[in-house]
Amino acid sequence: MTAFKQATSIEEVRRFIEENQLAFVYISREDCSVCHAVRPQVQEILKDYPRIQSIQADADHIPEVAGDFTVFSVPALLLFADGKELIREARFVNMENLNRQFSRVVENY
Repeated sequence: MTAFKQATSIEEVRRFIEENQLAFVYISREDCSVCHAVRPQVQEILKDYPRIQSIQADADHIPEVAGDFTVFSVPALLLFADGKELIREARFVNMENLNRQFSRVVENY
């Protein structure tokens, strides 16, 4: 399983979204047990979508990320295509549904 690249600043997250046609941002917190449970499942799904580039932002280390992306609950899963947010899931995520959404987006980009 490929680990998410870890963002170190809000600028890095913004730049990542700008530089990648399909950019997936995983926003979490250190003390979030759901975040730790969901992450490997999402990473497994992303193996089927090599065009989707991914990064993780820890809201404990980068507090601005929650405000910039209007995140009230973690984990927050955001997929951007050409800088525009197309998918947003949070907290308890249906993995089958997420996989279908990824598939639809990749087909169109």
